[in-house]
Amino acid sequence: MNQIKPIVGITMGDGAGVGPEIILKSLGDPEIYDLCRPVVIGDSKILNRAKAFVHSDLKVETIQEEQIADLPYSFGTVYCLDLNLLSEDLPIGQVSAEAGHAAFEYLAKAIDLANKKAIDAICTAPLNKEALHKGGHKYPGHTEILADLTGTDEFSMMLSAPKLKVIHVTTHVGIIDAVKMINPDRVYRVIRLAHDTLVKSGIENPKIAVCGINPHAGENGLFGYGEEEEKVVPAVNKAQGEGINVVGPLPADTLFFRTVRGDFDIVVAMYHDQGHGPVKVLGLDAGVNITVGLPIIRTSVDHGTAFDIAGKGIVEEKSMTEAIRQAVELAPKRK
Repeated sequence: MNQIKPIVGITMGDGAGVGPEIILKSLGDPEIYDLCRPVVIGDSKILNRAKAFVHSDLKVETIQEEQIADLPYSFGTVYCLDLNLLSEDLPIGQVSAEAGHAAFEYLAKAIDLANKKAIDAICTAPLNKEALHKGGHKYPGHTEILADLTGTDEFSMMLSAPKLKVIHVTTHVGIIDAVKMINPDRVYRVIRLAHDTLVKSGIENPKIAVCGINPHAGENGLFGYGEEEEKVVPAVNKAQGEGINVVGPLPADTLFFRTVRGDFDIVVAMYHDQGHGPVKVLGLDAGVNITVGLPIIRTSVDHGTAFDIAGKGIVEEKSMTEAIRQAVELAPKRK
């Protein structure tokens, strides 16, 4: 039985940022249409405005929700489920409540479509957290919105770059709060998420490495106050007892090098910058953010709204293109 190409819903993100530009640039690649059926959830007028920035001759066609399953999805036409939330003269490269609210509504609509199986995966262009908050939506970012609107308690952010995958125990909190939040149960659950996600992706017995919290993973109490022994070691022992191929805690300063070398399939990072820094050094223009633990598939670019270059047409689309490809790989297969 032949497989049908998945429908990937691409949210436009903050319309004042580079989201519209990277979407148009990515959908200017005919290979995307060989892989999937892409539909943009956003504002047609903003996509049309961005065409001039990136010198695109793609046609933007406004569609209705009930049309999604039956469109031809041929290269040259960008289908947009137009929520019509932004004004035509939305300032480019500026934080605004209007764009922040719209970015939330695009994502909420995409989640609704995914829950109804109208689309098979969500791929998100970047939003701006300050704009999101000004628009009345007090979330740290995409991940927390997705968890809230899908009723998901157990989730984590996984970053993927060439030769490196990283999953996080904590993300968008300050470092002092992050250390307080880390506990054996949370560390164990993230190890389990990493294991289950890689097994589903086809790695039979993934090799997982867990970072320490302190320099040199505490070095037997020399650094810190025993956080590794209290918060990390019990989780690793529990996972090992269940047959998971995991080691740690290991010093973060050498662990990422070892993983890129091929010693491990994924790293469990304790906090935001510990995991994000190495990934962005390796693949800022091709990194992908994947939310694991959700009932729906969601991938994203691994960069922000880049207000400083919005409207200039110079933004790289590699991360968006790779995020769409990852969404296709992870999406459930239609027959």
